[in-house]
Amino acid sequence: METETPAVKELVEKLLVSLGEDPSREGLKGTPGRVERSLRFLTSGYHQNVDRILNDAFFTIDHEEMVIVKDINFFSMCEHHLLPFFGKCHIAYLPNKKVVGLSKLPRVVEIFCRRLQLQERLTGEIAQAIADKIDPHGVGVVIEAQHLCMMMRGVEKQNARTVTSAMLGVFKTDPKTRAEFLDLLRHDKI
Repeated sequence: METETPAVKELVEKLLVSLGEDPSREGLKGTPGRVERSLRFLTSGYHQNVDRILNDAFFTIDHEEMVIVKDINFFSMCEHHLLPFFGKCHIAYLPNKKVVGLSKLPRVVEIFCRRLQLQERLTGEIAQAIADKIDPHGVGVVIEAQHLCMMMRGVEKQNARTVTSAMLGVFKTDPKTRAEFLDLLRHDKI
């Protein structure tokens, strides 16, 4: 982990003062440093590389049926309000003579989640990275998430979920492939 950044700590301290708080009171002592370290962790995806994460974990195989990794838990931060959103990511791809190690797909999700995000962009970035690096016949990504910016402020709807999808290759062009993926997500058939 990198060392603390004094500029960020100073900004957090100024923010606390602007909100009417006393950063020197017992409960807030050390808060600027903790917030700085927390933000560094929550945005660590900016310093990660998909190629390094995949680490050549590709395997030649004669398998061209759908590969699905579903219910990948994630958290990210909304770029509009700097509040968390969290949920599940589901990924499917149709191999084109090679597969990737299954644990690598959740790691790709983590790279893009640990950045200030929009759910729509996040969904597309994950799908495009998989398409670019694995070169499958197609990729489907569905994300279901709850956004604290909708739950805690604004419309204050605690049960609202947002669902986004990105379909590339045969997942976009072949309705049967897309329907198979979405059907497997709806039912606990896996």
